[in-house]
Amino acid sequence: MAEVAELVRALTPRADPLRLRRDVERLATGPRSRTRAPLAMLRAEAYVARELAAAGWRTERQPFDVRCRVGSTDARGHRALPLEFRLHRRLTGANILARLPGADHRRTVVVGAHLDTVDASPGADDNASGVAALLETARLLAGLPRPPAVTLAVLDMEELGLIGARYAARRLRRGGRALGMICLESVGCFSPEPGSQLMPMGFDAAFPGVAAEVRSTGQRGDFTLVVHRRATDDAALLWRLAAHAADPPLRCVTLRDPRPHGPLGALAGLAVPALAHLDRSDHAAFWNAGIPALMLTSTANFRNPHYHQPTDTPDTLDYERLTAVAVATAATAVSWPVSTAGTRAA
Repeated sequence: MAEVAELVRALTPRADPLRLRRDVERLATGPRSRTRAPLAMLRAEAYVARELAAAGWRTERQPFDVRCRVGSTDARGHRALPLEFRLHRRLTGANILARLPGADHRRTVVVGAHLDTVDASPGADDNASGVAALLETARLLAGLPRPPAVTLAVLDMEELGLIGARYAARRLRRGGRALGMICLESVGCFSPEPGSQLMPMGFDAAFPGVAAEVRSTGQRGDFTLVVHRRATDDAALLWRLAAHAADPPLRCVTLRDPRPHGPLGALAGLAVPALAHLDRSDHAAFWNAGIPALMLTSTANFRNPHYHQPTDTPDTLDYERLTAVAVATAATAVSWPVSTAGTRAA
């Protein structure tokens, strides 16, 4: 555990909030989507690929073509979960995967973030913040003496129902390559104001300890939430230690999802709304494929009033804290605990 703090201290001086802001500003110029804004999506994809290549990563574009997939709507706004569901007859998209030369044949920890947005939103927090943190993670890891066993995944069509992540998780599971996954989802919005952090209906009953921790500081939205399952207890603890060691220190709240991996866990989420909220990003596709995963988030609509709106713009983010997210993510990815690797438990 002490090694993680030392690694964070070594990485922190190399991280640059201005670089993360530049990434967000380049990405969040408008909506980006294969179905609603395809040219903007291609421009964003090209920018990400250039930045990864400039940092020394070898990139691979993995196209997919899927039919008759149950997913969700990417219309502007926020709806009750039952109103999100859609049947997509055919979707054609692409993920970008990247690895450092020399690390190709080892089992890998995946760091992922989705590139697409909903209609009419530039998606600075959701999810240019996650992609920017991934790009900074790439720059930090490229400077290590030995190429780490980390795969970066810039994922497509999260807003349509985790479509790109489901494709990526299946491929990684078949290859037996994934040790675990860290999902960066809406990680740039922070607020010191009391009462700025909301909680979903039923949250107190489902997670009384976490609810009490959030209330203990006046429900300030000044933390990163780390959602995990039992298989990733050690990885969640590592991320919390890394966040605490960052400069500035990053407050972290951990939440353990009690469900098992696989179909039973997904069904439980449909039955219990407080649990269903924990499935709202690409990590859930990895959980369903039996791959241990963490989700890092600033809790989207439970904190950010600009969620899925045209006002989700770069000026609303906290780049100092976003930089700390990138540093903690890089340190956790290269320190992923052996006890977590490859387990298919809860």
